[in-house]
Amino acid sequence: MNRIDIIKSNQAKLHKQYKQLMEQAYNMRQTDSALSDISEFKAIKLLNRLNRLKYLSGEQKKTLV
Repeated sequence: MNRIDIIKSNQAKLHKQYKQLMEQAYNMRQTDSALSDISEFKAIKLLNRLNRLKYLSGEQKKTLV
């Protein structure tokens, strides 16, 4: 496996975790706002990691000036 494939597999795993955390945060919003905030915070941290992996894998759109 080359580096790009490893990054892509990590992205897929993190994206799945991100979606689960956001869904959990949404479902708990009405019953327990503290747990909802914690889940949302964890999801935001995962999103930050996903964005860094996106940069490393070269998925940034190159703009022409």
